[in-house]
Amino acid sequence: MATSRSEPVDDPAGTAAGRLAEVQRRIERALRSAGRAGEKVTLIAVSKTHDADAVGRLAALGQVDFGENYLQEATAKIRELADAKLTWHFIGRIQSNKCADIARLFDVVHSVDRAKVARKLGEAARALGRTIDVMVQVNVQAERGKSGVAPRELPALIEETAAIAGLRLRGLMAIPESAADFESQRRPFAELRRLLQELRQAGIALDSLSMGMSADLEAAITEGATHVRVGTALFGPRNYDHKN
Repeated sequence: MATSRSEPVDDPAGTAAGRLAEVQRRIERALRSAGRAGEKVTLIAVSKTHDADAVGRLAALGQVDFGENYLQEATAKIRELADAKLTWHFIGRIQSNKCADIARLFDVVHSVDRAKVARKLGEAARALGRTIDVMVQVNVQAERGKSGVAPRELPALIEETAAIAGLRLRGLMAIPESAADFESQRRPFAELRRLLQELRQAGIALDSLSMGMSADLEAAITEGATHVRVGTALFGPRNYDHKN
């Protein structure tokens, strides 16, 4: 998890420094509550709809990992902030015809959900001389219209993805339905953790669970999240006027 270069401060005005410090405190509290004190959780600042200046303010505070959902929106930001040496995570739905650009711009891809996408990402990475970390997105609640491989189809996709040169398979990702209470939030995260454990028992070397956002990161960390994807709690409400 990235740390601020300055001591956390009380920040009722909700500036970037205050929001980052509060999210970091939430992560640390959740780790202690889960008996995981001292473990690392990577905080991914999801900058969807927020401009390069907003990303730069967090980067100046020591935040390194940033996530984007849309390739077109991300491209200009990544180029503008190239000198900042940030780590960029693609977390949105992947169109197969965009794989070459995703492989060129992003360091980690969280949303591989079908073999065609995995193959095209691998081809593009090899052509660029890169190796990209990837995670497979799972639709743990069988939600209609949501990206992600069905749990019953996961082993086959994992096996194929793990064998593709240019990709380094790291783990699983999920975006469950929102839930108001802690125990309801935990259930889909527990299912993703169970799926990861089954794959590891089958001999697949996986070490990452990308799960949890602004509203439910505590539940995700309780169930073993290694990466949390936080947008609103870091940047404030999404700026759709900017996106458009």
